[in-house]
Amino acid sequence: MIPIYTPNQINNAISIFSLCYSSCKTVTMNALAATNRNFKLASRILRLDSKLEKSLLIPFREIKVECSIPKDDGTLATYVGFRIQHDNSRGPMKGGIRYHPEVNTDEVNALAQLMTWKTAVANIPYGGAKGGIGCDPTELSMSELERLTRVFTQKIHDLIGVQIDVPAPDMGTGPQTMAWILDEYSKFHGHSPAVVTGKPIELGGSLGRDAATGRGVLFATETLLNEYGKSISGQRFIIQGFGNVGSWAAQLISEKGGKIVAVSDITGAIKNSKGLDITSLMKHSKEKKGVKGFHGGDPIDPKSIFSEDCDVLIPAALGGVINRENANDIKAKFIVEAANHPTDPEADEILKKKGVVILPDIFANSGGVTVSYFEWVQNIQGFMWDEEKVNNELKRYMNKGFKDVKEMCKTHDCDLRMGAFTLAVNRVARATVLRGWEA
Repeated sequence: MIPIYTPNQINNAISIFSLCYSSCKTVTMNALAATNRNFKLASRILRLDSKLEKSLLIPFREIKVECSIPKDDGTLATYVGFRIQHDNSRGPMKGGIRYHPEVNTDEVNALAQLMTWKTAVANIPYGGAKGGIGCDPTELSMSELERLTRVFTQKIHDLIGVQIDVPAPDMGTGPQTMAWILDEYSKFHGHSPAVVTGKPIELGGSLGRDAATGRGVLFATETLLNEYGKSISGQRFIIQGFGNVGSWAAQLISEKGGKIVAVSDITGAIKNSKGLDITSLMKHSKEKKGVKGFHGGDPIDPKSIFSEDCDVLIPAALGGVINRENANDIKAKFIVEAANHPTDPEADEILKKKGVVILPDIFANSGGVTVSYFEWVQNIQGFMWDEEKVNNELKRYMNKGFKDVKEMCKTHDCDLRMGAFTLAVNRVARATVLRGWEA
């Protein structure tokens, strides 16, 4: 039987996104500042021409459209939609579409630029893009969301495409949103499953996509620990954030013999020095909408989770959670950034002096966009892969990505974060120059 995405399922997902958004917006702007800082440092290391440096920061195209729809009560409502296409020197642009009242050009621009560097580190043939509509999806019915999505697609269909710009789900959107975009786009251009990723499996979505970011975190952590003569088995992990990424990372790390000693989410935090039963915790979290109240561990203050003793800390929720106020309290030897920009620059410096090894977000959480690339490839080929192939290819890409980052670290005598940024900027700059940017 084909599963149907019910209004309750969509609204539950949207509600979770909305709870986090007020913090996310501020962090996105901080992330842009930090990304620009890292980009400029990488540019100096690579000795880029100042004109080329400026060119790499300016978006390729900024799109702003009016989206008017009839609401269920017969009134007319108007919303503003955005799509920022940052860079296409290495291939079609790639990035999510989010629905939230405070979506704006600056925020979307910041996220589009981040996608350019992330796809370059992963070495997948994409540039960066991001989009969104300024609306509150929790106040719209299923039919209103569908109408709004279709109108937005009508306004931008000539500016996206299989070889131009490939959207994906983001905050406030999901597989059903992508299904509507696919259907509306196909009315103008013929059946085009590769125009979006993150689709339902029945419409050409890829097996393994749901777990991809968490599985990528597992592979990234394995390669990092192997570099220091360690393995997942026997290491103590703390995971801050137990949504899609954190829960999958916890499950997969536990299956490899890692001991998850503490977990937190928006409802609370729990710890068990002997290791949490992740299977039971996931069942509890699904039923109770959070980790709070789980009897297999002791409740703790969510803010104190960073000071708990562990070997590996995995921030997998909001950005900016590791800062100068708590950086000195961190006992972990390794930090794997499953969230976007969880460590601010001041904390970065403090942790570096303490000898903490940080695997940066730009690489560590790239498993999701990598498997989105696999979905796109499968759609173009018209030949779908089994889940084992998807996971094996993801592991190969993550392992190769880590080796590439380490090579840049050795070449430029820098840490992993700057190694990842120099790798990304160098790849985009080389592609830009080879294509004749000054012509």
